[in-house]
Amino acid sequence: MSGGGLYSLATIGAKDVIDNATPSVLSALNSIQKPDGAHWCFSDMGCADGGTSLSLWANAIKQLRLKNDDDIQIVYADQTGNDFNALVQILHGNTQFESYLPTSDNVTVMESGASFYTPILPKNTLHLGFSATAMHWLSQKPCNIANHVHMVGAKGDDLKKFQRQAANDWQNILIHRARELKSGGKLVLVNFCIDEHGQYLGNTGGVNMFNNFNSIWQQFLENNTITESEYAAMTLPQYYNTVEEFSAPLLDSASDAYKAGLRLVDIETAVIACPFAEDFKQHQDAAKFAKEYIPTIRSWNESIFFGALNSDRPIAERQQLIENYYGQYEQQVRDAPEGHGMGYVHAYMTIEKI
Repeated sequence: MSGGGLYSLATIGAKDVIDNATPSVLSALNSIQKPDGAHWCFSDMGCADGGTSLSLWANAIKQLRLKNDDDIQIVYADQTGNDFNALVQILHGNTQFESYLPTSDNVTVMESGASFYTPILPKNTLHLGFSATAMHWLSQKPCNIANHVHMVGAKGDDLKKFQRQAANDWQNILIHRARELKSGGKLVLVNFCIDEHGQYLGNTGGVNMFNNFNSIWQQFLENNTITESEYAAMTLPQYYNTVEEFSAPLLDSASDAYKAGLRLVDIETAVIACPFAEDFKQHQDAAKFAKEYIPTIRSWNESIFFGALNSDRPIAERQQLIENYYGQYEQQVRDAPEGHGMGYVHAYMTIEKI
């Protein structure tokens, strides 16, 4: 992910997705019973720099304050490579982002380098866990995909390997959260998905974003700009579940997640339009659209693509390759902007521990 607060600045759409989840979070809070004298405990898992969820937590705190002034603890968790310095600066109001923390009484935040594939909190302490646009990242890449850079283009054994990895990872995430949740606690999880119409991120009509990623890298391969091994390593370690795949361990009484007490309350899909493509409809400036749109793509995949380039190449050469890659994508958008955009396709789900 981009660091220094750049992630939240570049991913306006990710904030729109979280804002769309706010009613589900507030509804979940209303249904949770907390014993008198105890403090509220929340988690924001896969938080990145925290900027995109500020409004959500501000609204949650506002709702709770209508009832009482009980202490609230929010634990922000992400993998160890996350930019926690940016997170701390944003949360404590030292940036252009408007944080709830400086003006909130009896609210404390903590930062954890534990990913959602590991325990984050002690058992039976969590009232509400939240995560958005994060759990599509797999714990490990099961294989390199032949002739594509993402599982949406995988077939045969490659696809099956990604499906197995994703199913195991999803079960693992749920087991850890079941241990942490109090009885009656809730999870509100917003995850990339393949919806009932076959839509997914960047594939909601018009140019298929992932096919375009792949097409440009294949052009680089064909003209010997990159090697076969570099192209193979471009595979992104992601998987987009269907509603059925998300629901399966929460409906199957034989699954470990079900046995641990987790139950699916509701799940539905929603598409949030690409904000840059929507703006383009109004201003009709193709160069402006391209300049604003490409950074949101780079914010989450540049590190993977850069890491796939052979370390024997001088770093300046690798950096120039990356610039050329995104430069070609940006030129495509400038030349033919219609149909480009990264529409967000998510499954919004609420899960309860009985």
